[in-house]
Amino acid sequence: MTLKLPTEDLQVSIVIGVYNEEENIRPLLSEIRNALRGYMYEIIIVNDGSTDGSLAEALNPTVGHPVVVDLQKNYGQSQAMAAGIEVARGKYIVTIDGDGQNDPADIPSMLTLAQKDNYDLVASVRKRRKDNYFTRKLPSQLANALIRRLVGVHLHDYGSTLKVFRASLAKKLPLYGELHRFIPVLAAIEGARMTEVPVNHRPRLAGTSKYGLGRTVKVMSDLVWVYFLKKYLSKPIHFFGRIAFWLVMGGSGLGALTVTRWWLSPHSTLGSLPLATLLLMLSAGYFLGLGILAELLMRTFYEAKGKKPYTIRQIYYPEFKKK
Repeated sequence: MTLKLPTEDLQVSIVIGVYNEEENIRPLLSEIRNALRGYMYEIIIVNDGSTDGSLAEALNPTVGHPVVVDLQKNYGQSQAMAAGIEVARGKYIVTIDGDGQNDPADIPSMLTLAQKDNYDLVASVRKRRKDNYFTRKLPSQLANALIRRLVGVHLHDYGSTLKVFRASLAKKLPLYGELHRFIPVLAAIEGARMTEVPVNHRPRLAGTSKYGLGRTVKVMSDLVWVYFLKKYLSKPIHFFGRIAFWLVMGGSGLGALTVTRWWLSPHSTLGSLPLATLLLMLSAGYFLGLGILAELLMRTFYEAKGKKPYTIRQIYYPEFKKK
């Protein structure tokens, strides 16, 4: 079987994160096997703390003997993706959703493009996306436009999981929080050559979506961090200096307004508005700086000490041996 080939012969590792996708595993693996005929590949299913029968289904010999990474609990898509990439042994790594909405038939052309034109990352753009417009498509479009404007990496669909990586790049990317959405930005920081291609997108046939409007706050919070990484990681004083400049300008403006009002009408009350406005701006600057410092501390904790933001309970290889 393909999965039993020596590591040096593996061309491709397919990483699939699943959370309660019991009904989608079997048909998805069948499609992947059909799409990758002729390739030396392995399939890695990362069970992200599923509470249904996803783990048992992935381990069922009749689905095709993938490598199964069972996480200790539900960590989220970024951490599941990172765990799969850690285990992957192929020269190229493909990430794909476990819900069946990505079409495995698009993988060969993306791999060919990566190999032929020497790309480190080939991203995908979901054309005619089969999701609810108001809860999924519209927030995604707005987020994509904002990310492009802020970080200057001009791809069109940051939320599409289907991507092809050179393994050396994928294993460098710091994936935690909701940073899987910002993979192109993280890749750009590493100096990666990348492109994007249109791909097929299909409606979910089984199970329920795990995403909604609630993730928008998380994405926006991570966007601040990624913006800092892209623009100011090597020169943080420029970032904090800019905040300080505008705080000083705001404070000076309020001070000038206060003096002017007092000069024109010495006996009138100035009220608390200038002080309240100043305090709000100072608080905003304080909390923004505090959040970024906390992210830097967390990055140091995970990376400098070699710690990971997830725990693997067990890895099942095709022969179902524990690593």
